Order: sequence, then C-alpha cells, then structure tokens
Amino acid sequence: MAHKAQTAATRWGLRSIFPSLVALLIGTIILAAIYPAHYGEKQLSFLLGRDREPLFSNLTDIAPSPATSSFEKQLSFLLGRDREPLFSNLTDIAPSPATSSLCDVFSGSWVFDNVSRPLYKEGQCKYMLGQQACGKFGRKDLKYQQWRWQPHGCDLPRFNATALLERLRNKRLMFVGDSLNRGQWVSLVCMVESSIPKKRRSFSSRRPASIGFNALDYNATIEFYWAPLLVESNCDDPMNHHLDNRIVRVGAIGKHARHWSDVDILIFNSYLWWRESPEIKVSWESFVGPDKNYEMMKMLRAYKIALNTWSDWIQVHVNSSKTQVFFNGMSATHERAEDWGGIADHNCFEETEPITEGGYRVRRSTRGMMHTLRKAVNKLQKRGLNVHVLDITKLSEYRKDAHSSIYKEQTKNLTQHQMANPVTYADCFHWCLPGLPDVWNELLYAYILHN
Repeated sequence: MAHKAQTAATRWGLRSIFPSLVALLIGTIILAAIYPAHYGEKQLSFLLGRDREPLFSNLTDIAPSPATSSFEKQLSFLLGRDREPLFSNLTDIAPSPATSSLCDVFSGSWVFDNVSRPLYKEGQCKYMLGQQACGKFGRKDLKYQQWRWQPHGCDLPRFNATALLERLRNKRLMFVGDSLNRGQWVSLVCMVESSIPKKRRSFSSRRPASIGFNALDYNATIEFYWAPLLVESNCDDPMNHHLDNRIVRVGAIGKHARHWSDVDILIFNSYLWWRESPEIKVSWESFVGPDKNYEMMKMLRAYKIALNTWSDWIQVHVNSSKTQVFFNGMSATHERAEDWGGIADHNCFEETEPITEGGYRVRRSTRGMMHTLRKAVNKLQKRGLNVHVLDITKLSEYRKDAHSSIYKEQTKNLTQHQMANPVTYADCFHWCLPGLPDVWNELLYAYILHN
C-alpha cells in the first residue's frame, strides 16, 4: 500500500511540474528570438559560441555552401525573420570587387541629388588646382556637381571626414600615379579640409615628386607621389613631363618605391600614359650615360612587365598586416561622341548630362589593360596579399558631362583655330571638382572604414 502511494505521488509530482517545464521551454524560445533582435549581431554570435567576424566576414566574398545556406535559413526561421534583413548592413560595406555576390558597389546608376551634393564648395577649397577648378574658369552649369552614385541593392556609407581622419590617425595615405590620381588626392583633401581648423592643417612639398596635406591633431598625412608609369621613365619630372618621345624602364621601380615603403594606405593608378601609341620605347639600362639602348615593344606587353615589376615589389616590401593597397581601375575618357550616339567629330565639349542608357559601356575602353591589371592583382592574392581594385571604369563612363573640357587653366597659348573650335582643345581626360573623383573617394572611404 505504501509502495502504491509513493508511485502515485511521483506521477502526480511529474504532472504538476510538466506545465512549468513547458512554460520554461516557451520562455527560452521567446528569449532566443528577442535577445538577438534587441542586442544585435555581436550578442547573437556570442550565443552561437563564436565571434561575429569569423561567422559573417566571408558572406560578401564567397558563395555559401549548401550547409551554410541551410543553417542560415534555419536560423532566420527560428528568429522569425528572413535572412535579408538579418544581414542587410553587410551589403553597405564595400565588398571585394572581384568576388562579391551580395552587392557590387561598382554596379549602379547616377541619381540627381542637389540636397547632399556637392560635398564641398569649389571656392572654399584652397588646394584646388587649375586643372579641376571648372567654375573658376568659366563653367556656368553646375549640375555636374550634383550627381550621387547609387549602387544596385545597397547604399554607400555617408562620408564623414572626422571618421576618416580617426582611421588615419598616426598614418600616411598616399596616392601614387598620374594627374588623375593627383585629382583624386585634391578631391580627398577638399573633402576633409573643412573639418580641420585652419591652424591645425598644413601643406608640405617634398621635391621633386611628392606633395602632402597634414592634419596635425591626428598626425595624419594625405599625400600624392608623381609616377605616371609606376616604373621609372623619362616622364618622372612632375613639372616637365610633356614628352612625345616616351621611354620607360619596365624593370626598374626602386627610385619611386623607396618613397612608398612606410606608407599605411597606398592607392595606385597607371593607365593614360601608356596609351600614347600601340608601341612604346623600352630601356633596360639607366637613363644616365651616353650609351642608351632601346627597343620598341607592344604597349600591352610593356604594361604587363611593368605591373609584374610593381607586384614583385609589393610582395617583398609590403606588410599586409599594416598596409592596405588599392589600385584604381581605368578612368574613362570621352573623346568620341559617336560612342554615346552623339555628333560625329565631337567629344565631351558642351555635354551637360550623364549617359543614362542602362548597361552602357564605351567601346574604346581598354579592356586588355584591365585584364592585365586583374592578372597582376590575382597573382598577389594567390601569394596572400590582398590588393583591392577600385573598379571605377564603368561608373565613370556614364559621366561624359563631368570633364574639365575647356574650363581649366590653359598651360599653353591657344591658337586662333583652337579658339574658334573649342572641340579641338577640350580636355576629355580630367575631371571637374567637386565631381566624379569625390565618388571614387567615397568608395575608397567605404573600404577603409569597414576594413
């Protein structure tokens, strides 16, 4: 009898606590759903027993495996929401151009925005050069300043000069290349200048090829170094380089590279100066001395050798844990109006609107050079060095309206024929500021901010 009573009591006890167990389980499920939503991705990662970086860092770089995809779907289902909102902020980070499957920030469209654009005023930037100051040299239509780049499927982070300067604290950022990179340098300086008190900024020139902007309170410098072909050439004098007889030492880079060795963020470009002709003179010896032996080489082959020389230097001298390396893609030119359905024998002169045709791509773009650049960068990535290609080509090709055209400081006296025919001297290579290079810097900023 006592045994039966004990058994009955046990059954009754289990029945009495069963509702409590159910309530506890339900509460745990609700807490699991609410807690991540309230406290964010870091707490979610902690609950899953791993840090956020390893869990999410590769989502923009590789296609998920079936197992990963299944896990993410199950996780989204348990949390009562779709995967898209859970990871939406990750698409705001500029991804690796070659590998992103979620958001390609270089694929998008131009949106007219006269509220948030321009990012600065031309007349208020004391570092503006005559090559970019289109308003100063007579351009009246300023609509070119008011276009914002909108990637498909995500937004670029809003530029914040203070945030960038904090990232550059105790660091050097350097643009290396030709006048297009110099224009981007001017753009970035203008974008941050107003956030620094006048007495806490300075300008320095390290002859013959380097200039720099210094933010004293941050011990940060934003510099430009003139090396239009990256390797050594007879065009290396930044003040006297308009040479028709261009000669390049494709295997020599040390004279330039010693100025880059301790820089924290490097942004290279080299494109326009290779396009002078299908062939280029190549020297394997020093420019000093009476004996100079040259050979004529196909431009693309010489470009490939020069990029290999550059990449070999990067591999040996760059510490990837300290230095970020970027390479700008090819900046578009608009020398032939026929390329966008314009009038024959015209160019960018008097163009005031971007090209709006979806998927448009200028036929004269040098795809071979871009392919060569990609191969050099891929070789470095296989060796464990991450070089980001800022693929500015396509978004720049739409902007036939944004060139300096005739609205720039003229370094040579114009002929009567030129003055009567502005198309003949319109600059369809360089860009007005504020303008397109500001967007290149917004893309660069996204990489630096979210590194």
